[in-house]
Amino acid sequence: MSGEERSRPRAFRLDDGKVLVSDADAAAATEFRRSGGVVVAPAPDAFAPDGEPAEPQSEEQAVEIAQQRGVLKRALLSWGGLFWSALGGLVSLGFGLWTARIVDELFARSMTLGWIGVALAAVLLLAILGLLARESRAIFRQKRIAHLHAALAEARETDDRQAARSRVGELVALYADRPDTARSRNLVNDLLREIVDGRDLIDISERNLMRALDEEATREIAAAARRVSMVTAISPRALVDVAFVAAQAVRLLRRISEIYGGRPGFLGFLRLARSVGAHLAITGGMAVGDSLVQQVLGHGLAARLSARLGEGVLNGMLTTRIGLSAMAVCRPMPFAAEKQPGVREVAPFLFGGDKE
Repeated sequence: MSGEERSRPRAFRLDDGKVLVSDADAAAATEFRRSGGVVVAPAPDAFAPDGEPAEPQSEEQAVEIAQQRGVLKRALLSWGGLFWSALGGLVSLGFGLWTARIVDELFARSMTLGWIGVALAAVLLLAILGLLARESRAIFRQKRIAHLHAALAEARETDDRQAARSRVGELVALYADRPDTARSRNLVNDLLREIVDGRDLIDISERNLMRALDEEATREIAAAARRVSMVTAISPRALVDVAFVAAQAVRLLRRISEIYGGRPGFLGFLRLARSVGAHLAITGGMAVGDSLVQQVLGHGLAARLSARLGEGVLNGMLTTRIGLSAMAVCRPMPFAAEKQPGVREVAPFLFGGDKE
């Protein structure tokens, strides 16, 4: 056979038994060709950015990166953190000087008024310290959950029995004050006394501890998506739509964080929102894994619904995606034994189905 005949283009089917789609070693590929087969080697993406993988990152990698950009971010090491720290210090000094001046003026008028001013200033100081302590505890708890998530993922991947026992013990302690998890915690505590492989221990703990919490979180997401889709479908003003969607998103983030053991204050919520936003950006926003655009078009919703109702459906989908990202970020362990829910499973009513 001449060289021209060997280089002639050929047509073949990828599901043909004589076609091997693989990046196998050269010896195996040569042997397959000698037997009359065709070897198709996948070529690298020429348009992929340098230094970045052509394949999308896994869900667990997306969660850990999102945590690093939000909940676990060290704000004081950035220019923004330095700016806000300096501004907060200046505001505190100015407020302190203003308070001292008022107290001095009160003492100048009357000793009684002066001491009343001192007492009120002391109460205000205690209240501020209490708020700061609560914010610090909330941020610390969120960081604890994020670190536990990463540690459980690593222990499961390496099948480290000792690390798994330690991390599962931390997971049980996290929900020690939750009466609704008492039965599940007892089952897991009994399991910790047995000889179980690390991966199996984490999977069984996930089924027992996380299943009920996941169901509660999905119910919250479905309820928020239903409210958003209904209100934005009948709302006459775009500004009302935006405000309502934003309010529901804030409420949903707080609620899901509370379900999984977080107690975000104001600063903690900002960190959580940053993590959720980063997760949405990393995973491709609304389209990741669910192919929402294809689902909408494939079901003919765009052709059957009015413009306003269509906006309600899309806003409901967006709310659902925000809730699912919050689940992934707030959950103290990765989805492994339990299937990660998608938009269709959480809010089937957006596609003409009924929520089971």
